[in-house]
Amino acid sequence: MRTIKGPGIFLSQFIGGHPPFNSLDGLAGWAAGKGYKALQIPCNHPHIFDVEKAAESQTYCDEITGKLAEHGLVISELSTHLEGQLVAVNAAYREAFDHFAPETVRGNDVARQAWATQKLKQAAVASSRLGLNAHATFSGSLAWPYFYPWPPHNEQRFQEAFRELAHRWRPILDTFDQHGVNVCFELHPGEDLHDGVTFERFLVLVDNHPRCNILYDPSHMLLQQMDYLTFIDLYHSRIKAFHVKDAEFRVNGRSGVYGGYQPWINRAGRFRSLGDGQIDFKGIFSKLTQYDYDGWAVLEWECCLKDGDTGASEGSEFIRRHIIPVSERAFDDFAAGGSND
Repeated sequence: MRTIKGPGIFLSQFIGGHPPFNSLDGLAGWAAGKGYKALQIPCNHPHIFDVEKAAESQTYCDEITGKLAEHGLVISELSTHLEGQLVAVNAAYREAFDHFAPETVRGNDVARQAWATQKLKQAAVASSRLGLNAHATFSGSLAWPYFYPWPPHNEQRFQEAFRELAHRWRPILDTFDQHGVNVCFELHPGEDLHDGVTFERFLVLVDNHPRCNILYDPSHMLLQQMDYLTFIDLYHSRIKAFHVKDAEFRVNGRSGVYGGYQPWINRAGRFRSLGDGQIDFKGIFSKLTQYDYDGWAVLEWECCLKDGDTGASEGSEFIRRHIIPVSERAFDDFAAGGSND
């Protein structure tokens, strides 16, 4: 077994317009000051990290890794959550997601998808240049508008949606395979890949592609009322990235899993800072260690109550406390005896 690496931090929720959050150097200094060892970097802020330049230039990649090394940091993964979303957009979400793309392709489904696919492929090359072996993303959603179908279930609709999703992602997965990088889909409500069943359905359609893997985030499973510990037993061989994010589900008589279109603070299920929710992280870290997960434990901070800077400070120490240093010997070695066949 290997010891889980960490703590890392996902930068998306912290990037802003003022120092230190408006530059990679500033963010790196801030994160290092809180005890983080790695950054998960999104690819949709070129002034922070330019994925196109990284795909073209090893020198640029070396400059990035050198800048982070000055702060005692490395990159855990790159992230294309927004770009991955745009690989597959149902027409019902066309306007909602258009702002994820540059103005030149907005309102044009074909051009927007082509742009997103190009960005994913650039991220594959960039990840390889940076020496990374995992990449974080979303699957996009063609079937999600029908997740709780009325009129009644239409199996042909779901078959067609998943076939098309697999068709769009197969060449992207092949590109990542060429560069030795795992695509880790964050299983997330709103995405076609949002639980074990949908992941399995997609996996079959991409012929059990070796680069088709999972970013494990237990918060989304708690809010779906799934058994997130058994999930690790079932899918541990495909878990190649890990978001450490807490959540809680408060049963009440007014709303439930679907949220009632309410703000996060009023929902039955809501995200919390690490340690403030209901998730059994001791169980999670124990299972991931048992199954020899060798990636990073990365904080994703999303809390409807606590300040982000406080959440980041507490999160670093929380992850550090939960990482299990793997023993190099068995506890009962002292009593071992010889055998005589």
